[in-house]
This record gives sequence, structure tokens and C-alpha cells, in this order.
Amino acid sequence: MKRLLKLVVMGMIFCLFTVPAWGESVRALMMATTTSTDNTGLLEYLVPEFTRDTGIEMKWVATGTGNALKLGENCDVDVLMVHAPAAEKQFVADGFGVDRKEIMYNDFVLIGPGSDPAQIKGKSVSAALNKVVQTQAGFVSRGDNSGTHKKELFLWQSAGLPIPEAESWYVQAGQGMLATINMAGEKNGYTMTDRGTYIKYEHTAQGNPKLKILVEGDDFLKNQYSVMAVNPDRCENVNYEAAVQFSDWITGEKAQNMIAEFKLLDKTLFIPNAR
Repeated sequence: MKRLLKLVVMGMIFCLFTVPAWGESVRALMMATTTSTDNTGLLEYLVPEFTRDTGIEMKWVATGTGNALKLGENCDVDVLMVHAPAAEKQFVADGFGVDRKEIMYNDFVLIGPGSDPAQIKGKSVSAALNKVVQTQAGFVSRGDNSGTHKKELFLWQSAGLPIPEAESWYVQAGQGMLATINMAGEKNGYTMTDRGTYIKYEHTAQGNPKLKILVEGDDFLKNQYSVMAVNPDRCENVNYEAAVQFSDWITGEKAQNMIAEFKLLDKTLFIPNAR
């Protein structure tokens, strides 16, 4: 019920900010995407160039991947840019999406206080999560059905651990990534984040963040982003031609080079890998 209420509220907010575009003579391309592409500033960097190159105006709503897919399923958007490959492939298999293409990746990292009370620094993801459970160190989860949340749940299971949703030390924020990081910082606890959003957090903290990267580089931590159009056979009003143009543009040479050049604190946030 709580998640349903959140989805309804989010949908109302989305409508408030985007309904006027539907009445324009040339309707803007509507995209649902993840909070990481928005929080990092990547879309504010890419979209104006897309508009200059194609003449297509784009509007977007940033939310968890689960909610983004639901917006596509409900025909509320034209194109999706998300990062939960298994859920995306199921979305396509169920007939809701088409033309899925990989765009770029970064990786997930486990972060926590520099004092590292659970002593997870440098360990594998599995060993680190087991230490969190053993010490009952505070852990803040996105808890919002986002791509990051889905990945976190997968990592608990891959470590041979039950998802600790009933534990008092495990908090579900139900918010975006930056808000979740800030909550973990307030609680002097741990969380998992994509590297791009962590760099944005580090930048906001002027290079002296309260939470530090403690676990990274594990093969389990790759974070793939993809683009796909909403299926026009299911959604008759979808702006499919514009969605295809965006998909072709963002996987093209110019946009891929722009993604490679996008940095904060002289650090690369995303690595382009369109095929």
C-alpha cells in the first residue's frame, strides 16, 4: 500500500509538470529515467545538444527504475533510460518496450564512515555484507524498487544472506540516491550507490565527504544503463519516431564522446559502451 501511494503521488507530480507539453503542436519527447542520470547533471549536459541536433524538445521525470518502467507500461512516456537489465529484458519480453540498446556503464560501490565500524574496507561484496550483518552496523537502503535497490537485494542474496528488511539496523529510505546517501551520513551508516552519484555527492561536499568508498571493483558491481522505446503497438499515442531518434543519437558517436568527457572533480562518471 505504501509503495502504491508513492507511485500515485509521483504520477500526480509528473502530470502536473508535463501535461502542458501534450497540447503543444509538436509534442515534446517524454522520458522516464533514473535519479542518477538526473542527480549527476548528465541529462542537463546531453539534452540541450540533442535538441540542437534534432529539433526535438525533451522532458523527463527522474525516479527509480521500477517506477520508470511502470510509467512506460502505462503509456505515460515515450522512451526509458534505466539501469536494471533483468527488469528491462522482462519489460521487453512482456511487450511493453522495444529496441533496447546499451548506452554506458559505471559501477556500484559500498560506502560508509571513514571509521568503518564494520571493518568492510577492501573486502569482497559478499564478505562486506556478512560483516555488516555480524556487527549489525547501520545500513540505509534505497527501498524504492529502483535499479540500485534491485541490485542491492540481489547482492544480499548472492552473499547467501536473507534480505534484512525486518532488522532494526536496516533502514529503507524510499528516496533517491543522493537523499539516501545523506541519510546514511546522518546515521553514520553504510549504503550502496552508483559511482556517478557518489562523485556528485563528493563534489557537493567539496571533496571532503562524510562517507567514503570502502568496497569497489567487485565483478558483481557493474552498473549498466540502457535506452528503449515504449512499444507503439501497445501505446498508440507514443512518440515512437522521436524515441528512436533519441535512441540513435545517444548511442551515436557524438553523444558517446560527450558521455566519455563528462566529469566532476576530474573523475569520469560514466563509461560509454553503445554497441
